[in-house]
This record gives sequence, structure tokens and C-alpha cells, in this order.
Amino acid sequence: MKRALFGCLSALVMATTAQAELYELDQGHTEVRFYYNHAGLTQQSGEWRSIDGKIEFDPADVAATQIFVRIDASSVDTGVPALDDHLKSADFFEVETYPEIVFQSKSAVQTGANTLRMTGDLTIKDATAPAVLDVELTFSGAHPLGGFVPYYEGEWVGVEATATLLRSDFGVGAYAPLTSDEVQLKISAEMRQGGWPE
Repeated sequence: MKRALFGCLSALVMATTAQAELYELDQGHTEVRFYYNHAGLTQQSGEWRSIDGKIEFDPADVAATQIFVRIDASSVDTGVPALDDHLKSADFFEVETYPEIVFQSKSAVQTGANTLRMTGDLTIKDATAPAVLDVELTFSGAHPLGGFVPYYEGEWVGVEATATLLRSDFGVGAYAPLTSDEVQLKISAEMRQGGWPE
């Protein structure tokens, strides 16, 4: 099992070639959550509800996976409507002017049998800065539900990833450092080989 997972993980770090496979994010089972400290009192969190992305990799070439992820900035959800509205305003994400948050991978380094560290460009508003994701491959193969639900047929991978960012690097640093400039990201994603028919 470890060898099989390692083979897929290696693929996640590879350049696209003639044998590269396309995997597409399952929006219903992909989460991008953020965590921050609120004025020293508590840890708070939120997430974006609308995410899409594609990964191309070749398991025979461990060099540079191609990953592109796009987030609808207006889909931010903290569970508090007034806070969501503030986060969408010019104080933070300014979603009417900058509707998308985009991550484009640049390189990756294997860090363990089932883990890698991926570096890419993250664009929020009109600011682009490097972001580093620590990624763990948690599943590779036929989806356990594929025999019951046609949607889940085919080959899938599952990943968990984390990153640490400074809000101020991306023009969303209002109230820092009182409310923490440092933000933790946690990403859970399920991806299907070949995506789905249009």
C-alpha cells in the first residue's frame, strides 16, 4: 500500500507529459478553511464554499506537478453574515473588484513516503506572493462508493494540506497584529481522474 501511495504521491510532484493524467476537484468534498486568532481571545475560523481546480501529473516523472486552483472570493463563510459582508468589503477581499483567489503551483519536493511540500504563487486581490503547502496523500484508487453511486466511479485521490500565510502579504491585513496577521490554512480535497462530463 505504501508503495502504491508513494507512486501516486510522486505523480503529484511531476511535470505534465504525454502520460500525465488530469484530476479534477470534487467541489462537494473539497474544503479550504482558514484559522486566525481574534485579538488574543479565541481562535476563529471560516471557509470558502466555492472552489474548483485541476491537477495534472505523470507518475513516472517526479519533477513538477501542475496544479491550478480557483476560489470564488465571495463564497467566504464564517457562519456570521455581518462578518462575511465585512470580509467581502474593501477592508479585506474586495470581492466586487477581485472576485477570485488563485493558486498556481511552481515546484514540489518529496518530504516523506506519502507527503510533499509544494510551492506556488497565491494571488489575492492584486497581490501575488509565494505560498507553501505541506501535502499528505491520504487515498489513491477506486472510490469506495463507486460501486453504489455512479458519481464516484473511477479512480480518485484524497489529500490533506496545510499552509501558513501572512494576511498583510496579500492586502487583507486590516487590524493586524491585534487580530493575527498569521493565518493557518487547512485543505481537504477529493479528486477524480478525468473529472466529469460537461
